[in-house]
Amino acid sequence: MTWLQKHLDERDLARSLRADVREGLTATPKRLPPKWFYDARGSRLFEDITRLPEYYPTRTERSILAGNAQAIARITEAKTLVELGSGSSEKTRLLLDAMLRRGTLGSFVPLDVSESALVEAVESLGVAYPGLSITGVVGDMTRHLRQLPDGDSRVVAFLGGTIGNLVPSERAAFLGDLRAALHPGEWLLLGADLVKDPAVLVPAYDDAAGVTAEFNRNVLRVINRELRADFDPLAFEHVAVWDAEHEWIEMRLRSARQQGVRLTDLDLEVSFAAGEEIRTEISAKFRRDGLDAELSAAGFALRHWWSDPRGWFGVALAQAVTSDGTG
Repeated sequence: MTWLQKHLDERDLARSLRADVREGLTATPKRLPPKWFYDARGSRLFEDITRLPEYYPTRTERSILAGNAQAIARITEAKTLVELGSGSSEKTRLLLDAMLRRGTLGSFVPLDVSESALVEAVESLGVAYPGLSITGVVGDMTRHLRQLPDGDSRVVAFLGGTIGNLVPSERAAFLGDLRAALHPGEWLLLGADLVKDPAVLVPAYDDAAGVTAEFNRNVLRVINRELRADFDPLAFEHVAVWDAEHEWIEMRLRSARQQGVRLTDLDLEVSFAAGEEIRTEISAKFRRDGLDAELSAAGFALRHWWSDPRGWFGVALAQAVTSDGTG
């Protein structure tokens, strides 16, 4: 049994894109949010990235989940699994299988901003799990957490290290909003990429085959199509750098020459100096104690922590608690 709830439509997305692009390209330094990478082409490119030899996060997290899904099911006794930014929900099948074997799970709620990706995932999962109630939610995880279907014994999965795309103030707001949407005793399963040698980190965002470079430039192609802009994507070089002070990777697009860009639908002209950059993504890397502190400040207690043998990636299971720390 499958359902779809819509809290975003094409007009909402168009307004959001216009606002983000105008704000970001008139800022100093220039910036664009990473969510605009993900049209159909961008989503395919990201799937290609996850299979690259340099890109360790996806396969490392999957191995952690494969080894611990049964324990997660036993600890949480989940009746409802919610996934934020679900995409294809591929890794989540490990959790669904374990929770169904446990005999507690009755419903799955994937949330994603992309209606087309969500519909595809819901239809596929409906075939694979015919006895499971599946409610897809078209929404923005930073705006629509309160609209998640209510219930008891929910586990919210936020995987892939996507939490790292938020700067600290955004993470605090997101975690606070999520805690407000949950009842005491409910759970957050959080995947977090960990601080490690930049010699491992940087190639994961600047692969030898150039797939990540194409993914990065795709945001310009999205803007060209949706806002009638005239970016020349090949006039921007892909850059990935490790910021040791903030302990995050920054992806940027660097203008190869002095140039001007016209965004017709915004009635906006933007100039770029040679070498000027647009920041398109941050990917923060975490330490366990720092993540524990952020969770605690938002009203979660870290109950379990799993990592791989090299300590490259962590999966945290945190419980929503009351002010006295009880679930």
